[in-house]
Amino acid sequence: MPNWLDNGQQRDWRAFIEGSIRLIELLDRELRAGHSLTLAEYEILVRLSEAPGRRMRMAELAEVSYYSRSRLSHSVGRLEARELVCRDRIPDDKRGVVARLTERGMRALRLAAPDNLRIVREYFVDVIDPEDLRAVGRAFGAVSSRLSVTP
Repeated sequence: MPNWLDNGQQRDWRAFIEGSIRLIELLDRELRAGHSLTLAEYEILVRLSEAPGRRMRMAELAEVSYYSRSRLSHSVGRLEARELVCRDRIPDDKRGVVARLTERGMRALRLAAPDNLRIVREYFVDVIDPEDLRAVGRAFGAVSSRLSVTP
């Protein structure tokens, strides 16, 4: 017999699902409308901008951006077609490929970041009590840790 959620757990779970889906959809919609970027593409640009030399191995980028290698490859391909990212071979590794953020990609990120930040603040950070926000961070850090060890 399943270990059903109690009423409070069910309420909190549904609030999480509804809130997170609606927030992610809003972020994606606004980035598409204002900057012709999906949220996934924006996340790739952010990750590359934070990496040393603005470059990462594709395998590492897939891991930190939460995508399969196949899905990441398609997203990077779209960014590459717009000259926001380029892929380079690693000279001493025949199979190694790095994604590199171009100057054009950095400019696109700088233009999109304030709009993304505005939404994150308005619909997430500013509506959650600071103590609760820290609890959310701890809670989803634990969830992420659990998921990272799941085969």
